[in-house]
Amino acid sequence: MADTADSRTPAQIEADIRRRRATLAETLDEIGVRVHPKTIVGDAKAKVASNIDHTLGRAYVGVNRAVTDVRARFVDEDGAPRLERVVPVALVVVGVVGLLAVSTRRRKG
Repeated sequence: MADTADSRTPAQIEADIRRRRATLAETLDEIGVRVHPKTIVGDAKAKVASNIDHTLGRAYVGVNRAVTDVRARFVDEDGAPRLERVVPVALVVVGVVGLLAVSTRRRKG
């Protein structure tokens, strides 16, 4: 490498120095942008938003799977309700609502 440095002209050395200064200035500007508080806050916000989107996506998939499973229990492949399963559940719901109504009236009365 000493041979290369020795064989350069002063103009070549000056041009090399200017190129290196320009590269160094670009690098320093990039570092300044990266460590600027607004950049750090923006990156943190983007990361949080990405995590929330990911979590909501997983929650949506889980809820969708649960709804599909419940629907499959009460509806057959053709989309018709399975009365042998719907009627007992409906009766239980009506009974619970009736009990709640009666207990609410007793508390007020």
